[in-house]
Amino acid sequence: MKRIAAFPLALSLFVPAGASAAQAGVQAGSGTVTIIRNGSQPSTKGPADYFTGSVRVDPLFSSQTDAASTGDTRISVANVAFEPGARTAWHTHPWGQVLVVFAGSGRVQAQGSPIQEIRPGDVVWIPAGVRHWHGAAPTTAMTHMSIVLPVNGSSAQWLEKVTDEQYGGE
Repeated sequence: MKRIAAFPLALSLFVPAGASAAQAGVQAGSGTVTIIRNGSQPSTKGPADYFTGSVRVDPLFSSQTDAASTGDTRISVANVAFEPGARTAWHTHPWGQVLVVFAGSGRVQAQGSPIQEIRPGDVVWIPAGVRHWHGAAPTTAMTHMSIVLPVNGSSAQWLEKVTDEQYGGE
């Protein structure tokens, strides 16, 4: 229950203070909404420097609410599909990260803590600055939505790759 209750709070951290209705995708008084069509943004392969195994990243949304003043993206949302055994490198996020698991079976680990299994419907909150990794289970693919708030143009600090021994929990 605590994780579910924390999800709306975690998401509220990503909404820019003072954002206008138009910046949120709705024009005040007009009832107009913005739709970003599925497939309108190209999929990319997870870079080998940051991932082990086959990973596909499908960007969903990136808000440029203050691009005119700083060029910073305010929120970044993507679906990430991991083939069996695929995983991220160790990394941290300046404002934390929310993962919403949609399919398959995966793993997540914060440094110094045991590996935890994640399944469809699970919501994972990783606090700011926590060194961690996540990915698919050894024999099952996993897809999750990743929600991050970049700071100074960076949404993650990428570190060394997770070894096979670390991934296996040894």
